[in-house]
Amino acid sequence: MKTLLTLWNHLEEGLVALFLTAMTLITFVYVMFNNLYVVFYVGADAFPALEGPLFAIGDVLLDTAQAMTWSSAMTRACFGWLIFLGISYGIRTGAHIGVDLLVRTFSAPLKRVCSILVLLIVLGYAVLMMVSSYDWVKALHDAGLGAEDLDGFHIMQWHITMIVPLGFALVIARLVEAFVLTLRGKQNGLQMADEAADALKLATDVNPDVAKESRS
Repeated sequence: MKTLLTLWNHLEEGLVALFLTAMTLITFVYVMFNNLYVVFYVGADAFPALEGPLFAIGDVLLDTAQAMTWSSAMTRACFGWLIFLGISYGIRTGAHIGVDLLVRTFSAPLKRVCSILVLLIVLGYAVLMMVSSYDWVKALHDAGLGAEDLDGFHIMQWHITMIVPLGFALVIARLVEAFVLTLRGKQNGLQMADEAADALKLATDVNPDVAKESRS
């Protein structure tokens, strides 16, 4: 079980890194082709003896840039997958921001009850979103609609949107994991990020006198 969980964690991190890298590379290549051809056109004007090959290279770069109408759509698709994979990743790493100033003033038993209640509410919402988004993806699948500017790659709309129910399924799995750990007393709810504590830690790293002032 531990090995399977470790594999899942590494796969999740790998997919997040993959889509972030794909977005960066696609955008970089498009911008490069869309601007680099100007260099060869200017070089052809500056060196008439080489204008033939320089113009030819510039034309190839320009044609490639004009043909990359799919780059924007592909970047948006990768960004969508990155977002919905990142939700469950954020739950695991405690990256989501918590609004729990009032809850922190409660006693330990009451905190645990609130944590369980919050987990149940969020879990119900995730299940609702997963079921609703599955119906949406199924409708797109039945319609057989191609993705805008990506149909040339045989990418359909449901290929892109299926990350929504899949992402919420991963969220449900992470919430169930947090729920079990909370019941066992090994975790306190979703372990949300504390911006105030992070800001104070950053300030004390820069200026140690801040820690003395906060304690006083």
